[in-house]
Amino acid sequence: MNFLRIIANDILTSPAFLLGLMSLVGLLALRKPFNKLITGTLKPILGYIMLGAGASFIVSNLDPLGKMIEKGFGITGVVPNNEAITSIAQNLLGKETMFILVTGLLINILIARVTKFKYIFLTGHHSFFMACMFSAVLSTSGLKGGMLVLVGGFLLGAWSAISPSIGQKYTDLVTDDDGIALGHFGSLGYYLSAFIGSKVGNKEDSTEDIVIPEKVNFLRDSTISTAITMIVFYLIAAIAAGPEYIQTNLSNGTNYIVFSLTSALSFAVGVTIVYNGVRMILSELIPAFQGVSQKLIPNAIPAVDCAVFFTYAPNAVLIGFISSFIGGVIGMLILGATGAVLIIPGLVPHFFCGATAGIYGNATGGKKGAIVGAFINGLLLAFLPAALLPVLGSIGFQNTTFGDFDFGVLGILIGKTVENFGEIGIYAIIAILLVILIVPNFIKTKTHVINAKDEY
Repeated sequence: MNFLRIIANDILTSPAFLLGLMSLVGLLALRKPFNKLITGTLKPILGYIMLGAGASFIVSNLDPLGKMIEKGFGITGVVPNNEAITSIAQNLLGKETMFILVTGLLINILIARVTKFKYIFLTGHHSFFMACMFSAVLSTSGLKGGMLVLVGGFLLGAWSAISPSIGQKYTDLVTDDDGIALGHFGSLGYYLSAFIGSKVGNKEDSTEDIVIPEKVNFLRDSTISTAITMIVFYLIAAIAAGPEYIQTNLSNGTNYIVFSLTSALSFAVGVTIVYNGVRMILSELIPAFQGVSQKLIPNAIPAVDCAVFFTYAPNAVLIGFISSFIGGVIGMLILGATGAVLIIPGLVPHFFCGATAGIYGNATGGKKGAIVGAFINGLLLAFLPAALLPVLGSIGFQNTTFGDFDFGVLGILIGKTVENFGEIGIYAIIAILLVILIVPNFIKTKTHVINAKDEY
């Protein structure tokens, strides 16, 4: 009896052990050898512990940054970062997040098996982040326990199958019909960038005709570029707040410049640790589900991480990043001028999302498309996180939030629906998604949902 109590109260309620258990079940189903069972079970557990270690760096250094900005500029500053907000939220919603993640993965596989949406979402860390966001937003509606997990899991699984199909025609332009799809929850921003690019530019005037100096390539290293960018923000905030305030209230007498540099570098280290922890979690969990899906779902289309697309337009990567970051800075200034919460441009979302927006904008509008599309993406990466904060419940009071496009759109949509209609609004959203998933099964004409190459 004590053994069962330990399993029920300690193991099944611990996100780290729960992840390891789920991975073990998947590997057993695939009949993996003993050595794979050991590594596949331990890596998710160790990865989750690593995530917690990185969280301590992030939380301890976001707090003084927010206080410096508030003191120096008279406004509250928030740094959008998926890794940061996810690690913080695990203290409140760890178990719910993990169950929603696993349920969502299973529902994505089921949808791909029984509908014409054949996309298998393989970017596991984004599934993890989205599961966390759904657990936060849905819990504010009063959903609890099994119903919270089922609703969150369905939303995650459905969007994982639907979102790649929305812009598959643009993805095919980017990849020249390589037979892959986009599996990243910044997708709506990339598709918007491609649409804008088609209106403002010419795809024949490609960014890839530009020669980028080798000395700028350090920006591709997200750890170094995160550190450099955060150093700039910390120093600006420190100078604005003043040495007396920092050394008296924040640094325990340490020189304010040294304190700011140390905090900025610690933030970059924390993000890197958390990101590596999430990768370790999913390096074994996702293959377990992927292997099952390959056996069960013929003609499945892999939906892969946005970074996979960087090789198709390397110049657009840097152009998109810079344009998006400029848009984020202008968005920050607009928010500050209007007295709203100050959204400090986070380097991680602006690098990965801005770069991908540039790639998609270039595919339809060349250089102009990359610049304008990514710039609009950057503006919205300031406005959407600001609007998302109020619907995140108790975790919305931290100095960070989700940074990517889809998180903002879905979080705001669900949050506002709950605010105005309660639980019935959530069920209405589920009904709409079911219609989207089911109706194509009765349409005999070919669409890109069946096979991306059939139509484009």
